[in-house]
Order: sequence, then C-alpha cells, then structure tokens
Amino acid sequence: MLESGTILNRLYERLESSTKNIKVADLRIGLGYVGVRLDNDSTGIAAVLFDALPHGCTVMPTAGSFAGSLASVLLKYLVDGKNPPEIALGLACANALIKPPIDSDENKEATTYLNLQPGEKVAMVGLFSPLVERIRATGAILTVIEKNPQRLELLSPEAKQQVLKDCDVAIITATTLLNNTFEETIDLLGKPRSVAVLGPSTPLVPEIFHNTPVTHLGGAAVADAERVMQIISEGGGTPALRPYLRFVNLIMNQ
Repeated sequence: MLESGTILNRLYERLESSTKNIKVADLRIGLGYVGVRLDNDSTGIAAVLFDALPHGCTVMPTAGSFAGSLASVLLKYLVDGKNPPEIALGLACANALIKPPIDSDENKEATTYLNLQPGEKVAMVGLFSPLVERIRATGAILTVIEKNPQRLELLSPEAKQQVLKDCDVAIITATTLLNNTFEETIDLLGKPRSVAVLGPSTPLVPEIFHNTPVTHLGGAAVADAERVMQIISEGGGTPALRPYLRFVNLIMNQ
C-alpha cells in the first residue's frame, strides 16, 4: 500500500533539481484551472477543485508575490501545500517543467488505447462526461465514482470499494492527486488489466508511477501559452482550453 501523497513526493524529488535559476513569469488562478508560466517560456496547468476552496476572503495569503519568485518555491507546494489550490499551483509548476517524451502518442482520444470489450467492467473515478457514451458504445459496463453530489449520485463507500475491486479497467482523474485520494483509490483496485490516469493535470512522468498498476497516462501540454493563460483568467475550463492544448498519451511498460 502507498501512503497518501507518495506520487506527488516522487514528482517533487524528480523535478526539484531542474528548477535551478528558473523563476515564475506569470501565474493565474481561475475558476477551473491554475496556470503557471516560467521564465524559460514553459507553461503548465492543473485543475482547481472549486468545492475544496478555503472559505473566507483570503484564499491565497501570498497573492501578489508569486510572479518573479523562484520556481522552486511553487514546486514545494507539491509536498507542503495546505489545501488543493496550493497543491494545484505546485502541480501546474511541475507540469511546466515536464517535457513529454518525443515519441509520445498525441491528440488521440484516450479510450482508443483501452481496447474496451463488451461486458468488461469499467470504473471511472471522477466524471469524464465526454467519455461516458464512447465507453458505453463499446458494450462495456461503466460505473462512475464521483465525490461531488452536484455532478452525480454518490455511491456508498461499500459500493465504491466493490466497483474498484471488480473492474477490468480503471479510469482515474488526475485530480485525485490534488485531494490526496489517488493512493487510496489504487489500493482498492483488484487486478484490472488497464489503469489510466487522465486529465490535463496529469504529470506525464511514467517513473513516478513505478510499482503501481497504472498502465496509461493521458495528459496535456500547453501549445499556446498566451491564450491558455487568458482563458484561465477569464474562468474557462477544459472545453475552452482544448484548442490550445496538445494532448499526450503515454503507454507504460509494466
């Protein structure tokens, strides 16, 4: 079993040395995403868990001091973040530092790689609305596990555990890294043949998922930083960002 936060700790340890002399050029916190642009002209994004925002008028006490600060300060939020928005800043910084392998498979729809078969049980952890009908069209049996009752009826803890134990394929949102439920989720899995971590927040570093059942990473690289940062500032989400992202899929050797 992995302790909560293990994957983000591995990511921090892998990237910390690469932040030397790099500074934050720009930072945006929107309603759906945060964006971090570094002075080496790399940009990364991560999701904002809106329902997990701290209450009160002072959400980020250090607001106004990020631009011009060292990237290492932001990256440290991966391990020291006190809440999901702070962890998101660390993950966005990490995603700006990551360079996906040049042989990665890009811009194909994620379920293409899962080869779903009729009757297979698919557990989706976090609702990916655009994928639901595509998955069901294959004849696979889909069950969605969601934490937000405004999006979907919630399963009981017992039902959630059974779904994860019995599934043939698991599709896990990368936002589970932001609320520290990723490790708990994979520990509940039985023996699925495929486990995909998906979403623009996904850190595209296969090595940090070593000794986990993860077989596929589906994330995004920023293709047009100016437009992405503008859309984040104006409260945009994935549909608005999509034309300005480059979607990347990594199939991992197990």
